[in-house]
Amino acid sequence: MLTHHRRPVCLSLISTDLPIWSTIETAATLYQKDTNRFHLLLTEPAVLEQNPSEPPLPGTSHNPGASNARLLWLELSPYRAIMTMQGNGNLSYRHLWEKGVYGISRYWLHHESLQGNSSLRLRNFTRSFILEGHPLPTRLRIEYELWAEKVPMGRYILSLDIHH
Repeated sequence: MLTHHRRPVCLSLISTDLPIWSTIETAATLYQKDTNRFHLLLTEPAVLEQNPSEPPLPGTSHNPGASNARLLWLELSPYRAIMTMQGNGNLSYRHLWEKGVYGISRYWLHHESLQGNSSLRLRNFTRSFILEGHPLPTRLRIEYELWAEKVPMGRYILSLDIHH
């Protein structure tokens, strides 16, 4: 039986060895697929895109960017998480994390100058995977490494807090 709950969430991504840190606080809808499987759907606040070489078009605001809301969809279970971002005109991605496993992180670049869509495939190694809360999840913490072939691309911590 599919049930859903509207919850405030805080999603953060932190690199432990690079100057990368991002936090999203918003409302999300938590769908319970069965006893241990959930989908979490949230809209990431708009991101401003800037292109300093192009002047603003007549009739547009003086804000130096256009906003693009992005849809984040997380599939959660005690053993695996999949996060998909779609809805942005230039970038989409999908990450698969499972403890002790090399998962796939795939990015799709959409641009007018590219022929079709171009994708970039990276590997991630999940060092730690913790999903807490019963009967509904309240916290997810994933520690992983990102790799391009044999080149390390950094260590990251993805943290999700689902408030009740």
